Amino acid sequence: MHRDLLLDEADGHLTVTDLTTPDLAPARVAPADLPALVAAREAEPDGVRWVWDSTFRHYPALLAAGVRINRCWDLRLTRAILRGSTLLPAGVAVRTWPTLEPDPWEHWDGDLGSAAAIPDAEDLGATLFDLVGGGAPRPDARRDVAAEHARQLAALDAVAEPGHRRRLQLLLAAESSGALAAAELRHDGLPFARAEHEATLERLLGPRPRTGERPTTLERLAAEIRTILDAPRLNPDSQPHLLRELRRNGLDVSSTSKWELQGNEHPVVPVVLEYKSLARLASANGWAWMDTWVREDRFRSDYVPSGVVTGRWSSRGGGALSLPKVIRSAVRADEGWSLVIVDAAQLEPRILAAMAGDTAMLEAGARGDLYQGLVDAGVVDTREHAKVGMLGALYGSTSGTSGMLVPRLARAYPRALALVDGAARTGEAGGVVTTWLGRSSPPASAAWRDAQANASGVDAGEAEESRARSRAREWGRFTRNFVVQGTAAEWALSWMAGVRQRLRVLTATAGGGSDRAPHLAFFLHDELVVHTPDALADEVTEAVREAAAQASHLLFPHLRAVVDPLVPLDVVRSRSYASSPVAEVLDELGTVEDATGPSSATIVRDDPSSPSRG
Repeated sequence: MHRDLLLDEADGHLTVTDLTTPDLAPARVAPADLPALVAAREAEPDGVRWVWDSTFRHYPALLAAGVRINRCWDLRLTRAILRGSTLLPAGVAVRTWPTLEPDPWEHWDGDLGSAAAIPDAEDLGATLFDLVGGGAPRPDARRDVAAEHARQLAALDAVAEPGHRRRLQLLLAAESSGALAAAELRHDGLPFARAEHEATLERLLGPRPRTGERPTTLERLAAEIRTILDAPRLNPDSQPHLLRELRRNGLDVSSTSKWELQGNEHPVVPVVLEYKSLARLASANGWAWMDTWVREDRFRSDYVPSGVVTGRWSSRGGGALSLPKVIRSAVRADEGWSLVIVDAAQLEPRILAAMAGDTAMLEAGARGDLYQGLVDAGVVDTREHAKVGMLGALYGSTSGTSGMLVPRLARAYPRALALVDGAARTGEAGGVVTTWLGRSSPPASAAWRDAQANASGVDAGEAEESRARSRAREWGRFTRNFVVQGTAAEWALSWMAGVRQRLRVLTATAGGGSDRAPHLAFFLHDELVVHTPDALADEVTEAVREAAAQASHLLFPHLRAVVDPLVPLDVVRSRSYASSPVAEVLDELGTVEDATGPSSATIVRDDPSSPSRG
């Protein structure tokens, strides 16, 4: 049985308190001596779990000192889960965590281990799934680690239903393990051949320009656009200016987006699309990006666990969650190493079926490809229709092809569709929904409440009523997807935690030192990449499969007899990420093509005959 060790700080020193032996005096240690103390505790046969305020405040320095830990309890992350979870009895959260101003636990401190300064707004999008957190902790707002740990224990004890308590405990453990993995992912990095990427940039954009200048290819394309549009002063980087000139030349478009432009046959369209694609390459993954994020042939980005309200990860710079096709040729394993690229096939629909206990839908995916299973069951006529219909069910489509297909799915799989429909109705009414393990959605916003109140007023007109209905439907679509996306994120976290543990065991048994240890190199929602010595690639492949089975059994132990595996895996062993068919689902750069040479890859699927991805 592992010991819980609480790490706190005060007066420039750290204290380590053994929570399993209350009579033992806390150990006082200088920050410089912490790595040696942690290494000694980690070497204990029964293991330890570190209880601390934030992994991102303490773990990067330990990693830099060559010390890795097995388990932790990240109080900042787990506090956010518990405070909002509806699995806690009513009133417990409010009594346990009174409002604090300022609240030192609300601040993201991931930058305390980063080598680059990241703006708070990096990677934010104006959607319902925006990132959460931000800002540096105030120096006068100290976190009381021991008191917070006691509060969280009391909150868990207040959950009377054992099944609910177990789920919350599993979620807190997975969330904390994810924080460790995020720090390790940044420390270890994704293998990235700088010379290869520089060659790609020069081939597509020309020689590296001076600061403030366009690359030669972009300058040539800009001149061509100006000539075709007869607009010698046009700046193609100015969307309003470009849109105005396109309209002046007879294009009936309302934006300069690829999807709108490509429907026109004007000679300027292919040139504009090529310019936009290459301009995005230059800005998002060009020389400045490489100087910032690639060091010693490793791409190191800052991952943010639960950076999205559903529990999904985000990134705070470098675009780790969107590696476009054109740069993947530079993601190459070291000599004598391989990339084991693993994808959890069709994760969200399978998680929906598991949550709902819809055995018919589970059985449809039992042979590997869930979408083909829907076709074989006679629910829809084509695999593409199966995919479109399922996405419509997950995101609440009511029009177009998906809107027509969703009723067929509802007749075939009533329990699955009833679950997301119920979550949508809860959101439309302003309610809160909760994932399988216990992460709850945020309450409806003040704007939502105002819209509903205005529509209920005695002077409310058609405009107010329409606005209220629109807001309600919008929030319903959010809660509909929240329960599925959030539970899928929980499965993925549990999976990654299992992979991480197995890689540690594999390293210990194989020997060879930390420089020959397989490690997680990349993570994206339902996909992960392990960088491994060739000699251990088979063991790593087995480890990721075992971890996936374990994650399914932890979350849904009652379904083992119904379908196994619950989530099939696509596994690719390759020297290059570009050769992975799994990677095709990531964002692509429009008309820019991947000009990688031939490379060998070994593809292993749970059902070799089934193209289950996508």
